[in-house]
Amino acid sequence: MLQPKKTKFRREQKNVMKGMAQRGNQLAFGSFGLKTLENCWLTAQQIEAARQAISRRMNREGQIWIRIFPVKPFTKKPLSTRMGKGKGDPQGFVAPVTPGRILFEAEGVSLEIAKEAMRLASHKLPVATKFIVRRDYVE
Repeated sequence: MLQPKKTKFRREQKNVMKGMAQRGNQLAFGSFGLKTLENCWLTAQQIEAARQAISRRMNREGQIWIRIFPVKPFTKKPLSTRMGKGKGDPQGFVAPVTPGRILFEAEGVSLEIAKEAMRLASHKLPVATKFIVRRDYVE
């Protein structure tokens, strides 16, 4: 799973996600991409599941770039625990995602294979996504 080697603090506040993605909203590496249309916290497990779906469909050909990284720790209190007594223990890491953010990019495969791979990956994610192609792409 993806997670930071070291964090400054064990626990973090939730914060508010609003507005469109200001960075990471253009294709930078590949010709094909998967772009989000909603706000969300993507867990490390969801990102890994989507990555596996893409690489399996592409038959390990071409190249994949993961454009997000889970850096935000999230906590959870144990079941059947009363309110109070402080914040819960860290459970894992999430990547906060806003609309317009590119999640994955691919290169080195045909348009049809890339489209199908991104479709399979989108089913592993809890957000609405959109398949995008580089403007100057020619088959």
